[in-house]
Formats: sequence, structure tokens, C-alpha cells
Amino acid sequence: MHTVVVGSSGTTPEEVIAVARDGARIELHPEAVEALRTARRFIDDLAAKPDPVYGVSTGFGALAVRHIGPELRAQLQRNIVRSHAAGMGPRVEREVVRALMFLRLKTLASGRTGVRPEVAQAMADVLNAGITPVVHEYGSLGCSGDLAPLSHCALTLMGEGEAEDRDGVVRPAGDLLAEAGIAPVELREKEGLALLNGTDGMLGMLLMACADLARLFTSADIAAALSLEALLGTDRVLAPELHAIRPHPGQAASAANMLKMLAGSGLTGHHQDDAPRVQDAYSVRCAPQVAGAGRDTLTHARTVAERELAAAVDNPVVLPDGRVESNGNFHGAPVAYVLDFLAVAAADLASVAERRTDRLLDKNRSHGLPPFLAHDAGVDSGLMIAQYTQAALVSELKRLAAPASVDSIPSSAMQEDHVSMGWSAARKLRTAVDGLSRVIGVELYAAARAVELRSRTAGAAPGEAARAVVAALREAGAEGPGEDRFLAPDLAAAEAFVRSGALVAAAESVTGPLA
Repeated sequence: MHTVVVGSSGTTPEEVIAVARDGARIELHPEAVEALRTARRFIDDLAAKPDPVYGVSTGFGALAVRHIGPELRAQLQRNIVRSHAAGMGPRVEREVVRALMFLRLKTLASGRTGVRPEVAQAMADVLNAGITPVVHEYGSLGCSGDLAPLSHCALTLMGEGEAEDRDGVVRPAGDLLAEAGIAPVELREKEGLALLNGTDGMLGMLLMACADLARLFTSADIAAALSLEALLGTDRVLAPELHAIRPHPGQAASAANMLKMLAGSGLTGHHQDDAPRVQDAYSVRCAPQVAGAGRDTLTHARTVAERELAAAVDNPVVLPDGRVESNGNFHGAPVAYVLDFLAVAAADLASVAERRTDRLLDKNRSHGLPPFLAHDAGVDSGLMIAQYTQAALVSELKRLAAPASVDSIPSSAMQEDHVSMGWSAARKLRTAVDGLSRVIGVELYAAARAVELRSRTAGAAPGEAARAVVAALREAGAEGPGEDRFLAPDLAAAEAFVRSGALVAAAESVTGPLA
């Protein structure tokens, strides 16, 4: 099994995904252990002094005005975890919780939080044992960190609350720790607070969404190219020199992908066979512009994610010179904004894909394809309701594009009077990514059927890349043209074909690497 070594200088998106999705093991680098020890010495020195220090010898949030004596500080740290583990609603996905914990471990290992090495090692041990704390949908406002989600994880380290075992069975966390030979953590000054105070949940979901969307943007280009072929569109609009005069990188990348897909096609460029048509519709002609804008948004989101990966988010933080200072680095606004931006991009990409699907199914706009791509229109309904399903998904994606990050709601007796709602932005983006996978799957399924029907009647064949995609889609269980049948399994197979990356692999077997 792949091992990720955590040092004091951060991690990479690939390592986060390896831990979250692939179960990679984790080791602490010796220099991270030393950084933890150094920072802890500063905390211990401050704890021994009479002056109050936030998070070390005071209460939290609006209760920070109270000085806490040494005899109550361990209880203070336990209590913040217990009281903040107040999430409600459905359990969030295992991969989200693993990303959340790993990213908090990354920050602990930076030596900026002041926790002991034993705390960081316990978190690594829990992840390596396949123990996943039960974290609930609701409880984070995305400021002062993803408080409730992180608190449920910290509760597991203490041997309290509930967690899943490797098989997904929910059991008492104490029992799971005991079976794995992990001693529950006895928290000391600053440690409870340090386990709760980060943007780790929203960042983990952003990193996974970026990886998923990168694949989906390429998938959308492939599906759009098949739709263009099926509609006898022109590939002249994809010429590199046209996109060079509007130099958005994402647009050029999408156009290049589509042009590679259409190489050698006998179906493109038949405008003069259909006198009323001078240009293709926007949904076809502007496909690179729409997908490209989304690609550029994704590039910006990745930049923000990489910066956040390099950060040590906590409050207060331990500086290299031993000072312990408070500020607002825990505020999730930078992450929340790009989570919302990506939801907008996903909705618009889905919207233009649905318009192409509708065009394929409309005999008045498909330039010779049968109504709804049906075998015997009237007796058969073809893909009529597949487009309904796609339209319902697009409608939901548009609702999910409403930004969460503008909806601050005050908390903690107005001490935390402006919050980011980044966790909520991340949760709805995950739903949007799922929906986009399905929308692209429907377009691909319709375009594949249309290309097959067209090649039977047009006296010309699609390009080699299109043929490879259609063949692989059929092998994946999405059947070709014919009489009406139970359609849901075909659509599910098309969705899985997109989601798994098999679509991109099939196309690249002919085109070579696509952007």
C-alpha cells in the first residue's frame, strides 16, 4: 500500500486524495516530530506563567475573557471537544472524513499548533487503522474552522463517540481504538482547540472536486465532439488560430480536445447540405468557450487550494520565535469563494450539454435524425425521457449554483459575526459534481446513438476516436440503437463510464493525451 510521509512543510493534492480515497498509509517524518516538540515547549512555558494566553489558559470564543487555572485546563480541552461535537443530520462520506483528518494532521505536523507529537501520531494511527469518525452534515459555519466536523474527529481520538470500522459498521470509538491497540489521547493545554480550528473539511472537498472536475471537463469536450459529429457540424470553428485571438487558456484546451476527437471524421462540415443552416447553434459552436471558462475557473480554484495546502490554519498559532499569536487565518472565505465559483461552472457546463442533447432529439433541429432518436417514432419514445431526466439534473445544478459564501450568519454571541459558510459551499459542490457526471453521461449516450444512426444513413463514418468511444461505451453496458427498452440501466452505465474515467481512456487510446 502506498505510504504518504507527512513533514512540516505541507502536502500535495495527490497525497490528500491517496489518503482519502485509496487508503494510503501515513507516516510522520522525523523533522515533523521535532517541529512538534519545539512548538510544544513554547506552549508548556506559557502555560506555566500567570499571564492568560488564548487557547492555553482562557476560555474560547465569546468566553475567552475567563482565565482558567492549571487544575481545570485538561477539563477545558476535553470540554471544548465534547461540546463542539454537536453535528446533526446524515453522515458525510468516508473519503471526506479521511481528507478532513489528514489535512488537520498536516497542520499539526507543521509545528504551528503547539500539540504534542503523541497527538499527531494518534491521528495517523486512527487513519491507518481504517477508523473513520462519524461526522454529520450540519455543524460547520466555515469560520473558526469546520468546528463540529473536526470535533467529532477529535472525540474519536479521545475514545469517545462513534466511528466506522473498515467495513463501514458504526461502533463505539473506544472499542475500535482498543481493538487497534491505540491509546485514547489525554488532551493538554491548547490541544483540544488545535484539533478543531481549521478549514480542513472544505479544503478536502475542494481538492477532490478539483480532481473530479478536471476529468469531467475533458469528458464534456469528448461528448460535445460526438454531438457535433452527429449534428453534421463544422470543425472549422475549432481551428487554433481562431482561439489564439481570444487567448483564454481553457478555451484553447477545450477546442484542441474537440479537434483531436474529430480528426478523420466523415460527418463534419455538411452545412451546405442543409441550406437554411449557415452556422452551428451556440451550444455546438461555443462549446469550447463555455467549457474553457470553466477550465480557467478550475485553474484558479487549484491555485487557492494549493495555497491553503501550504498554510497552517489554527488560532492561536505558534511562531518560530516562540510567540503565540491570534488572528483570523481560520476564516474560510478564500476556499468558500472558489467552491461557489466551481458550482457555477458546473451548472453552466451541464446547461450547454443539455441543450446539445435536446437538439439531437428534435427532428426539426437535428438535420435528419429520427425524432428522439427512436427506432420507430410514435411506437417508440426513444430518448425522450432521458432528456427529461437530464433537464431535471440541470435545474438542480442551477439551484446549487446559488453561492453559499454570501450568506454569513452571526454566531458565538456576535464574537464570530461574519462566517464563510465554506463547508456548505463544499457540500453543495459535491452534489453538483455528481449531477454533472450524470448530465454528461446522458449527452454521451444520446450522441453515441446519434452517431451510429447517422453513419448508417449519411454514407460517411465518424472519426476513429468517436468509433473507439462508442465501442467502449457499448462494452461498458450501454446498449446501442433499437426498440424501446428499460433505459435506466443504460443511463447508469453511461454515467459510470464517465465517472470512472473510462470515457477519457477510450478517447485517448486514439487521440493521445487530452487536456
